[in-house]
This record gives sequence, structure tokens and C-alpha cells, in this order.
Amino acid sequence: MTPAAPVVLLLLGLMGAHATLPAVPSLAELRTAAAMAAGLCKTRPTDLVFIVDSSRSVRPSEFEQVKVFLAKVIEGLDVGPNATRVGVVNYASRVKNEVSLKTYRTKAGLVKAVTKIEPLSTGTMTGLAIQFALNVAFSESEGARVKSPDISKVAIIVTDGRPQDNVKEVAQRARDAGIELFSIGVGRVDMNTLRQMASEPLDDHVDYVESYSVIEKLTKKFQEAFCVSDLCATGDHDCEQVCISTPGSFKCACKDGFTLLDDGRSCSACSGAATDVVFVIDGSKSVRPENFELVKKWINQIVDKLDVSEAKTHVGLVQYSSSVKQEFPLGRFNNKKDLKDAVKKMAYMERGTMTGQALRYLSDHSFNPSQGSRPGVAKVGIVFTDGRSQDYIGDAAKKAKENGFKMYAVGVGNAVEDELKEIASEPTGEHYFYTADFKTMTQIAKKLQINICEEVDPTSLESVSKRIAALESKIV
Repeated sequence: MTPAAPVVLLLLGLMGAHATLPAVPSLAELRTAAAMAAGLCKTRPTDLVFIVDSSRSVRPSEFEQVKVFLAKVIEGLDVGPNATRVGVVNYASRVKNEVSLKTYRTKAGLVKAVTKIEPLSTGTMTGLAIQFALNVAFSESEGARVKSPDISKVAIIVTDGRPQDNVKEVAQRARDAGIELFSIGVGRVDMNTLRQMASEPLDDHVDYVESYSVIEKLTKKFQEAFCVSDLCATGDHDCEQVCISTPGSFKCACKDGFTLLDDGRSCSACSGAATDVVFVIDGSKSVRPENFELVKKWINQIVDKLDVSEAKTHVGLVQYSSSVKQEFPLGRFNNKKDLKDAVKKMAYMERGTMTGQALRYLSDHSFNPSQGSRPGVAKVGIVFTDGRSQDYIGDAAKKAKENGFKMYAVGVGNAVEDELKEIASEPTGEHYFYTADFKTMTQIAKKLQINICEEVDPTSLESVSKRIAALESKIV
């Protein structure tokens, strides 16, 4: 069951579908299971109604097994007036409202009430039961809440035989009302009826168990269905500084003194000064084609954090191996889409590792006004390499820093840390990064901060006005 569904109706039509649970769990299922094991998930606020078939074909011992199943599902819920409310409808040839959504506010009370339900032992009017749930059980007078995207409405129908009335039309009315239908069959069932009741996709909404004795095996599925992971707690987010949990999702924020950038994830200590940024990328044969694709994704991950525009950040790209190639100069692309598309098109050179030559090219050409560099604008070089340079880098690295460029050095695999430190600006601890695996480069992209702030006279009228405005906003 999709946690984000606005309204959910689980039809456990215990009538016999051949749908089976997947043998190999999906990544989402593994994350949910891990979150449940670590106590990092809660159940979404839900109006839940069990609709239980107690027709004569359900023997008393089997009905007891159904009640155990219901109790175990309830145990996995956050029960309460503002969390999950639970009701139970019992049906055969007639329908009986055993528990209203407004009746019990605790798990203990609910479970006790479930254990006391007695079978009606007549026919199987499943369509009538669905209609009753639609008209009565989910009504506000019975404790249902006003329809809201934040509240699911769930009904679990348990039946073991072919319905004696029509279910197709009433099930459609339920789905049209925003209700999601699930059906589960037991033993000898009519597969077509199960499908008529269930929502799409049927693989997710139709289940089958061989007998009532194994109905409990479905407990885990429905516990996971109701589980909404705290993505901030599980770390399954990409916020740079602060993650704020929301139902089934998250949003990012920044620490005091930082501003959330347009990507909704990254933070900047500055309002965004004009900056010229040039990537210098190792395209030697040791990188390998599949890793070179990861490098391009890494570049675009950093681009996402930049304020790319005509007035703010300009980006250039240089690739090197045994020679140096300018992929595109500063200022050619002034929006992120075009810039990222150009990065994706970069072809892999696949030769040697002349890092010193690439650094000289950066100083002599990339930051030259003839190549789009803007006078008086901060200059940032980001050098990536995966191995030891085949030429001397000392003089070229020193010249880049003497020219006032802020230099970042990023190494992967066989990169030499001493070389990275020699390339990086001071303090080196903030300007060089290393990881053993290309697949973990995304972590470097999160850590690498290009915070170039405009130098403003603190006594200027503009500066004083900004500080007063900031103080006033905090007071308010």
C-alpha cells in the first residue's frame, strides 16, 4: 500500500487470488523493514475499518484465526484520536457494526473488543458490506474524519467465499470516492471477483493464502504498508545541513547564518557573490568509462549548488589526460540546464595523467579575459584526479594560488594525498578531499562548499541597512 495514498480500502477478500509476494524484496521494502526494526517509522494517521466475513463457510476456529490476524495488525498501529482510528464491521447475509471509529482510543481496548466478536454464520453479502462501509462506517457520525490528504481511510474485508451479490459496481463507487481497495483470498476462491474489488496495480492489491491457518503471514505486509519512514532519522535524504521530517517525506533547512539555495538542499553562508568556477577533470585511462560517467554526475551535483546566472556564477570545464582540452569556456552557459547538458556530452579522453600541464592551462588560459573570465570576480578552480601526476605539479599549483585562485583538489582511488594538498588552497583541510571509491563521490559533493562572499565595507550605508533589517526580522 502506498503511504501517500489519500484514502485506502484494504479488501482482504479471503477468497483465493493467485497473487504471490515477490521473492526478492525491493529497495523500498528493505528500507521499510530496516526502519521498522530500528523503530524509525510511524503509522500514518488513518481511519481503518476491518470488514470481516463471518458467513457459515467460516468455521469458528477459522474465525478465531482471523481475529488474531486483525489484532496483530492493530498492534503495529499508532492508535489514537489524532493518529489511527479503528472500526470493525462484521458481515454475512446482514451487516453488524461491531466497533465504530469513534469507540476505542487505545490498542488494548480495541484488541479486547475484537476478541469478543461472534460469527453471524449466514450468507456472504460482500457487496452489501462494502456499501455499508462506504455509507456508515466511514461517516463522520461514526467517527471518521473529514477527507484530507494527510489522513488515509482503510477498510480490511475478510471473506472466504464467492459473494452472493454484486461487488463490481460498489467497489468502483468506493474507488471513485478516493478509496483504495485491497483483496486477499483464502482457499477456493473466485479470482475474477477479487480483481473486481481491488485497485490497480493488482499485483499490489490482491493476495492469496491457502488457509486461515497461515493468514498471520500477511501481518508483516500490512504493518509495512502502514509504516511511514522518518527519512531524516534513516539518513535517506540529501539535505546539506538540517533535515526536517514531514509525513512520508522531508524538507531541508539551514543553520543560522546560512541561506537555503534554489536546489532546496544546499546552504550558503553568502547571498551569492559573482564567481568564475572552472572544473579541471582527469580523463586518463585509469578512470575507466563507467567511472567517468560518475564523475560527470558529480560535477552536475556541484553545479546544482551554484547560483548559475549571467550576473552570478559562471562555469567552465577543462578535461586533461596526456593533453589538455577546454570543453567549454566561462560564460558560455548561464543557466543550469544548458550547463549540465554540456557536462553530460563531455567525451572521455582516455590517455595519461598530466596534472601539472592542466594546472598551467588553468592559470594561463581558463581564467583569462579572452576565455570569458570577468575582471574583479572571484576565481575558483576544482581539480579532480584519480592517480599520481606524470609531470611536476609544484610550480603550476603554486602559481594558481599566487594568482589569487581558490583551489580545491579532489582525489579518488590512487590519487596521491600529498599532491592534493599541494594543489589545495589554505587551509588545506577545507580544500582537499579524498575517497577510495568513485561511487562515494556524492559525499564529497555534499561537503565541498564554494562560499565566495562579496567584500563589503561594514561601515557602508548598504551594509548597515542590511544588518538592521536582519535584526528586525529576528525580533519579529
